[in-house]
Amino acid sequence: MTVFAGTMLLVNAAYNLIVWPRFWKRVTADPRARDKAGRKTRFYTVHAVLIGAALLIALVSAVAGVLLLIA
Repeated sequence: MTVFAGTMLLVNAAYNLIVWPRFWKRVTADPRARDKAGRKTRFYTVHAVLIGAALLIALVSAVAGVLLLIA
């Protein structure tokens, strides 16, 4: 069961590291990300926080997965 849990945590980390940076490119290119003066909008900020949290969770998942597999 530990091997399965470690593997699933690594799969989760890999998925998040593949998906979220691609989504970030779409967010930054979205016209709602900047106002007419070029300043970042709440749309940009909210998505930056969400993507940052998802990548942090991916990092924690990867560390936990490796620790489970080497233990």
